[in-house]
Amino acid sequence: MIFARHGESEYSVAGLMNGDPSVPVALTASGRRQAAALGARLASRRLDLCVTSAFERARETAEIALAARDVPRRVCKALNDIVVGAFEGKTLAEYRAWAHAHDPHAPAPGGGESRVESVGRYLRAFAAIAALPDSTVLVIAHGLPIRYVLNAARGEGPVPVLEQVAYAEPYELSADELGGAIAELEAWRSDPAWASSASP
Repeated sequence: MIFARHGESEYSVAGLMNGDPSVPVALTASGRRQAAALGARLASRRLDLCVTSAFERARETAEIALAARDVPRRVCKALNDIVVGAFEGKTLAEYRAWAHAHDPHAPAPGGGESRVESVGRYLRAFAAIAALPDSTVLVIAHGLPIRYVLNAARGEGPVPVLEQVAYAEPYELSADELGGAIAELEAWRSDPAWASSASP
């Protein structure tokens, strides 16, 4: 499994939140170059499937990265970025301040998701990907699910504010590593709590 965040988008370069896939947010010129560079890095790799979220920035990254290749594509809404409710179009700093002050069960105001809900949704997506037989899958999604799965593969549960994931950088996990990450996230979801050492 190769995970990659989308390229730089019009919202991400401005530090704004977008958790609604119906809001059009395209890649910047830099983001399109990043997507092309991702494709070049993966040019010699076997890819049986590309799975993206439903967001424009993820689908555009896949289109550019795989423009010269006949790789089947699939949209998985369970990989969508977290629904941020009242923070839609607001700054990442505002959302992070709220996230750091609330427990994982708290939904974002204005109809947003809780972190527990988002982890459950991502787990469904990861489990479906892990169940694919003998496949090398490129997953192009968002910083949050990718950071969750990378940290979980190291045995680390979710924290209120996560380290950012680089744009269009491939991160590879074996089937065993992905399985371990899924087990770690499942264990956290069964008894969710932030680590006491977590910092903004």
